[in-house]
Amino acid sequence: MVPYRVLVVDDSGFMRKIISDLIIQDPKFTIVATAVNGQEAIEAVRELKPDAVTLDLEMPLMNGIEALQAIMRENPTPIIMLSGISEDNTRETIKALQFGAFDFIRKPSSAVSNDIHQVGEVLLEKLRIAVLTKRHQPVITINEKSKPITIEVEVEEAKKQVSSDMPKPLQPVKPILPAQAAEPPSRDKPLSPKPVEKLGTQRSPSSIHTKKSMIPEAAAPSKDKPAITTRSPVDKTSIAVVKPIVTEPPVVKKGKVSGTTAAFKHIVAIGTSTGGPRALHEVITSLPGDFPAPVLIVQHMPPKFTKSLAQRLDSFSELHVVEAEQGERVVVGKVYIAPGAFHMELAKDASGYYIALTEQPQRNGHRPSVDVLFESLLPIRDLKRHAVIMTGMGSDGAKGMKQLVQSGVETTIAEAEETCVVYGMPRSAVEAGCVSQIVPLQNIASQLVQAVLK
Repeated sequence: MVPYRVLVVDDSGFMRKIISDLIIQDPKFTIVATAVNGQEAIEAVRELKPDAVTLDLEMPLMNGIEALQAIMRENPTPIIMLSGISEDNTRETIKALQFGAFDFIRKPSSAVSNDIHQVGEVLLEKLRIAVLTKRHQPVITINEKSKPITIEVEVEEAKKQVSSDMPKPLQPVKPILPAQAAEPPSRDKPLSPKPVEKLGTQRSPSSIHTKKSMIPEAAAPSKDKPAITTRSPVDKTSIAVVKPIVTEPPVVKKGKVSGTTAAFKHIVAIGTSTGGPRALHEVITSLPGDFPAPVLIVQHMPPKFTKSLAQRLDSFSELHVVEAEQGERVVVGKVYIAPGAFHMELAKDASGYYIALTEQPQRNGHRPSVDVLFESLLPIRDLKRHAVIMTGMGSDGAKGMKQLVQSGVETTIAEAEETCVVYGMPRSAVEAGCVSQIVPLQNIASQLVQAVLK
């Protein structure tokens, strides 16, 4: 097998060497070239068409955010950002993820510490997934919205849905596709009673070549096949036309309504991982300010980054988005994101519902874990519970969602494969038979609005 070709971009020669050495530890990868700034990165991607790019945030002439936007416009490529842990770096990293970056890693602090080994393992894991989920259509990024969903607009639609002969909850149903789609995508892997698309992709290896301003390094090819299920090329005629990438964020929404302690009857829990910041932006900014249910979110992400994610979502959303705190009261009008390195649970006392954070061992390799959040809803029978699983690697959340189904959950939604960055967590939930609705990303918010108005 011809190794996957990676472009390494960093203004530090020392860091370029470290990252390159980490990558070629896996013979499935080779360094096709390196670049020292964003402008060189754009030219290299244009000329060499690498399978993946590692991209530093802070560089002269053109920084990582500017280069990312240009690359995703011209030659959409899986890009893994290298980020520091300063407040500015975490904020810019979240912005990069919403502008189309596949994922990020924390930049190694030293070449001789145990830290470099851990960073290397994480980087290779993300690269393996990135090259095998390379998309054949534009990446869905931040969408400009002229007007968010409003409860008033949705009431009549919700009433029509309730009065119609809808499928009973928790029975697998046909995926809900965007209105402009020509027809549902073809599916070739059977799922009882509805089929689910089989993953599978083909890659056309390119010859390795460089330009004078770049430093190539090669690794011996390996005959081993990656132990990751791949996806088939997407039939562009079977899905809606994806909006072009937005290079400038939409206008920040004003007039946020503060949360209240008023009683509520519904609770929404969302779990996501790789591709999550972009997906969360689409869903949370589409919910109206008078959405009558608190929203709890687990996004697999390290400490500090979850706070920056909450702050950025809050700046665009009509709901108040926060990084959850221990003992914080859960109220309507608020979205709570589990802080990195802590599990988040919904708990109840005589005064109402509150956030419980714990440092119990990782679940499914994660803390926070979606399963932990979902399982905390099991004894909460006096609320109508709505669980959502979106894009991400692995199977976190599937077990907890299945338990929720057995306990009488109101709604279970999985993001449809055609809009996932990585169809791992949603696939696991679908195959577990615990999903009532398979919904494209851009329709999830409207489905939640309809669900809480039943």
